[in-house]
Amino acid sequence: MSFQLFVAKRYLKSTGSVFLSIITVFSIGGIFVGVAAILAVLSSMNGFREDLKDKIVGTNAHVAILKYFNEPIEDYAELLPEVKQFEHVISAAPFIYTKAMISIGSYVDGVVVRGLDPELEKSAAYVSRNIVDGGFELGGDPPGVILGVDLASNIRAHVDDTVTLASPFGATVTPVGVFPKMMQLRVAGLFDVGMYEYNTGLVYMSLSSAQKFLNTEDVVTGIELRLDDVYQAPNVGQRIANELGYPYRTTNWIDLNQTLFAALKLEKVFMFVILTLIVIVAAFNIISTLIMMVVKKTREIGILKSMGATARTIMGIFMLDGLIIGVTGTALGALGGFLISWMLGKYRFISLPPDVYFLDTLPVHMEVSDFVAVCLAAIGISFLATIYPALRASKLTPVEAIRYE
Repeated sequence: MSFQLFVAKRYLKSTGSVFLSIITVFSIGGIFVGVAAILAVLSSMNGFREDLKDKIVGTNAHVAILKYFNEPIEDYAELLPEVKQFEHVISAAPFIYTKAMISIGSYVDGVVVRGLDPELEKSAAYVSRNIVDGGFELGGDPPGVILGVDLASNIRAHVDDTVTLASPFGATVTPVGVFPKMMQLRVAGLFDVGMYEYNTGLVYMSLSSAQKFLNTEDVVTGIELRLDDVYQAPNVGQRIANELGYPYRTTNWIDLNQTLFAALKLEKVFMFVILTLIVIVAAFNIISTLIMMVVKKTREIGILKSMGATARTIMGIFMLDGLIIGVTGTALGALGGFLISWMLGKYRFISLPPDVYFLDTLPVHMEVSDFVAVCLAAIGISFLATIYPALRASKLTPVEAIRYE
């Protein structure tokens, strides 16, 4: 153990003042509260981002191949084996996308209808794994349809009920007016992806039923691709668009939701800056503690200097005192932040209004980079707080220090 560290530890253990000891505890407590709060909030925001991402990429295509002006794709059967050859693509499936009205009795709601290939969906298990009631049988007479749990609640629909789907696309023109296309469907199952927007607005049916509903032949809206790395979606989409050329274009989940994720990232930065103020306030406590310690230890400083201790040695002693306070508070705060985040993630006892936050519970996702950055920032702030008191102590002369004692 070095001489400076030995003296610094003795100064902290024997301050000679109850008030000074209390201030030291408060300084450690301030760092602890600040670090724990920052880590808990950042972990919650990470969880919100990750949970939202999982629900978006689990419900939507990672990359979608479309035509300009959303014209239907007729040669999709020839495109499927071609696009499967691209790197990172693990599956490709045709889909139909349209908007419609769904009703049962007097209850009506607007929905987005997605027609998909039941066999390909079963192998991918993106929709079928989220079914909470009923099954994934989309065949039969009338054809089956899968509704979100919140949509089913809004229109009072249950499994095996018959619902009516109506759309102006494929409408019939008669001498007395235009009649929308209507189809009777059986509620085969209910799904819950944990995201209110999807649970209230999505309806799944088989690709053949959707084509029949829209009075289209063997055409689709587009081809959805699933990737082994969802963050490669922009690159894969660009390569496919360049390879296929006009009139094909691609969209991906990142570009479609970039505003949302940019807002979440900005909010995370602001929360980090705001909560860092707690640590800065605690740093002022460290300054106060060290200044009072310098005043209290003036005689000891004079004796140390008269025995040959240099100004740099004295400065190092009080810097170490401040760093010990900062590191102790940071370590306790990191542990507290971990425990709070772990409890929030395991028990999820904080509920959210799903119509406001998209999610129904507060998710948590801890990242090592956040813990490292916050701990380094807290220790850095604590170190800066030691500079002025340490300089003041180092400038005391032995004769004056002893004389006034």
